[in-house]
Amino acid sequence: MTTTTAATTATATAVSKSGETGETGESIGAGETSGATEAAAPARRTPRRRRALSPGKRLPASRLIGPVLFLALWAAASAAGQLDTNAIPAPWTVLKTAGQLWSDGTLSTDILTSLQRAGTGFALGLTAGVVLALTAGLSRVGEALIDGTVQLNRAIPTLGLIPLFILWLGIGETFKIAIIAIVVYIPIYLNLYSALSGIDHRFVELAEVQGLSRLRFIREIVIPGALPGFFVGLRLGVTGSWLGLVVLEQINATSGLGYLMFQAQNYGQTDVILVGLLIYGIFGLVSDSAVRLIERRVLSWRRTLNS
Repeated sequence: MTTTTAATTATATAVSKSGETGETGESIGAGETSGATEAAAPARRTPRRRRALSPGKRLPASRLIGPVLFLALWAAASAAGQLDTNAIPAPWTVLKTAGQLWSDGTLSTDILTSLQRAGTGFALGLTAGVVLALTAGLSRVGEALIDGTVQLNRAIPTLGLIPLFILWLGIGETFKIAIIAIVVYIPIYLNLYSALSGIDHRFVELAEVQGLSRLRFIREIVIPGALPGFFVGLRLGVTGSWLGLVVLEQINATSGLGYLMFQAQNYGQTDVILVGLLIYGIFGLVSDSAVRLIERRVLSWRRTLNS
């Protein structure tokens, strides 16, 4: 009897302990699972998406979209009869006129003459702008001698110098090339000089601490720092050469696109005038695109919105 009672008590005690252990184990397991879930919850949260502030990827042939759209609207308006053909001929009429001028040799000769004038004036202006900007930007003496004079020249309308240059250089090709060179060198000088002046002085101090020579200082610090400003001036100079050319070729010229347009004005040939304008526009777009391409290649190390 005593033995049976003791066995029953031992069994009840074991079951009670087993139940307590089970309840405790379930409680601990539930607590561990709850804690793991709470710890993992922040990790599963989706990060807030940032707004895209950059312009995005470059569109293919983006420079041509605007001109092509303009030509399409011009053609549509002409086909619908919304434009006066005497004032603004249709695009196909202009193309036909361009083909006729090219076939008789007139257009090709005028284009070559205009390219020669613009190229010579641009080369002289580019050389003068770079040399003057480097002299003024790297030397206080050069700055004192050059910058004020260039700023004065900038304030004077370049085309207003034409009568004076005709008296000095004659009515031939020389004065035309000189005016184009002035139109080109001013923006190149201004932007390159501004870029040189804007180089952080800490880079100069670093070069002095490193003991760089004058040549290495120019090659490793000055040139990379000034190239972005130089290319801005170069683009403005290229555009300026075409703008100056269209005016100069209408002054005592016997060839060139400007002369062709001036003669067409006297005879009321609007289609010929539009041919000249379109060719000027194509030259400007192509030259500007070429400068942009060179800029992207030379400054490929930069990360900009336009990259």
